[in-house]
Amino acid sequence: MAGRFRRGLAAAAAAAVVLAGAGGWAAADSQTPVTGPPEGSAAWVADNTLGVRLPDPAEAPAAEVARFFAGLTTAQRDALAARHPLVVGNLDGAPVELRYRANALALAEERRRELARAADPAVSPYQQRTAAERADRYAKLTDRQILAFDPRGRGQVAEVFGDLATAARTAVVVPGSDVDLMTFDRTTDPYGTPAGMARSLRQATGDRVAVVAWAGYTTPVGVGVDAATADLARAGAARLNHFLAGLAPVTGPVALFCHSYGSAVCGLADPSPEQVSDLVVLGSPGMDIPDARALRVPLWATERNPTDWIGNVPYVSVLGLGHGADPTATGFGARVLPSAGSHGHSGYFAPGTASLAGYTAVALGNHARGNHAPVGCADRSSRTQTQQSRPTQQSQECRDVR
Repeated sequence: MAGRFRRGLAAAAAAAVVLAGAGGWAAADSQTPVTGPPEGSAAWVADNTLGVRLPDPAEAPAAEVARFFAGLTTAQRDALAARHPLVVGNLDGAPVELRYRANALALAEERRRELARAADPAVSPYQQRTAAERADRYAKLTDRQILAFDPRGRGQVAEVFGDLATAARTAVVVPGSDVDLMTFDRTTDPYGTPAGMARSLRQATGDRVAVVAWAGYTTPVGVGVDAATADLARAGAARLNHFLAGLAPVTGPVALFCHSYGSAVCGLADPSPEQVSDLVVLGSPGMDIPDARALRVPLWATERNPTDWIGNVPYVSVLGLGHGADPTATGFGARVLPSAGSHGHSGYFAPGTASLAGYTAVALGNHARGNHAPVGCADRSSRTQTQQSRPTQQSQECRDVR
């Protein structure tokens, strides 16, 4: 017992050393997760214009919200969106097209507010610049399919690529650290942001799959305590589950792609088969679950490429530090996708990579056949990266996990 305890402390110390070496505890800012309904929810609940009780954004399940809007006329829906754009735009279960319109209104309203702040001589030059940058960001999002928008904190957003109502299948991308409303679509890192991943996956499927870039939780900033612990992941998991519950009646079960810290969010969310058909992790530091059997849906883990720094982070969970076992390890029980051709922590969705080919197969529901069949979990350790990009029969161990 004492030996195991000493080994545990040594593992925790090793994790601290690696994380400090990757950027330093002081290099990261501690974050308070954004939780609860958006601003304006109190006014929404108090609105008795229709003579009926409006569903409480803090408590109403998505199914109740959907039933409520189904009983309204188009004019009534539009009037509610105009009076309460932030609430309607973030209300899981509300009609998708109505949420797009509501968020366009909310973005325009927030842009006006930030422009006024940018011109306010009473605030500091730094605050003026920040307000101007936000106003510019809001302007660029106004004409896009924004399914969720929350300006609180660092800002959260979900953007849809494709048509959720008509697409044969749907995928959702969950990002890791350092992603928020201002950074979820960086042109300097096209395949390392949720929007870039979504675009790449949709293009790879021949536009047959609608893809949602979901930056809907407070992510860690930098490499520090937030990134090494599960607090933000737990808060994000609750928000992800609520979002998926609102999406499923429109799209059916989605393929869920979880990058880096986002894999901990997805692991803790433990989505149901009614909401998610397959869960894929990439660049994962661990999922805060013991193994694939803890999930209710099939799990796919992307083999780390040699230049992904995440492989230097110890796969431990000691005294709240670390996210547990390596999902790509044979004993974890995930089906392993090859990653030949990918580079770095954010290169798994790059065109021409084996990983993107595997993601395409999963998103299309073709993962059990064809030229992009992934490698089986039981035999991965004896195969080279070149061999892993070829079709292979999945092992009985992997099928048992499912």
